[in-house]
Amino acid sequence: MSGIIGKKVGMTSIFDDSGKNIPCTVIEAGPCVVTQVRSVETDGYAAVQLAYGEKKEKNTSAPLKGHFQKAGTTPKRKLVEFKTFEDQKSLGDTVTVEIFSEGDFVDVVGTSKGKGFQGVVKRHGFGGVGMQTHGQHNRLRAPGSLGASSWPSRVFKGMRMAGQMGNERVKIQNLEVLKVYAEQNLLVVKGSIPGAKGSFVIVDK
Repeated sequence: MSGIIGKKVGMTSIFDDSGKNIPCTVIEAGPCVVTQVRSVETDGYAAVQLAYGEKKEKNTSAPLKGHFQKAGTTPKRKLVEFKTFEDQKSLGDTVTVEIFSEGDFVDVVGTSKGKGFQGVVKRHGFGGVGMQTHGQHNRLRAPGSLGASSWPSRVFKGMRMAGQMGNERVKIQNLEVLKVYAEQNLLVVKGSIPGAKGSFVIVDK
């Protein structure tokens, strides 16, 4: 399974041959540099480590500086390991968006937008307690009873309650690649992907 690291540019829409308007997301994918090749003999597993995004040298730790110098590249911001690659890769090789072609189906991993602390209506889709009547006051978006009494005298783990929403690792599977612009390092996939504009994403083939 080949892959690449990229950055979400934003959403747009294109027309297909039949004139249908298709919503799609533009991803700036690569170029990525191979900074490490792991093998079963030395590391216990096989993987290829890719690096993406320029980073200032003054903001890079000394061990990472040596790590990037060994690969013959400048400091990078994002490092991701891919367990299997279709082609054999060596240290210092460059992976570009050309590993994808139109019509391929890919999985995209990103970090969803953080929504902060939210109540049960927004976070889990609760309906609230209904209309205001019988002396209710400011109870429309309340969670209601939790169902715990003398047994079990506690709240079960996993109970849907208010709390932190978003800012999670999310994978969207089977997105079709509509366009590949190798000169601009751009990948256009059908549908939406998690994350804000400018956030890092991982595209698996």
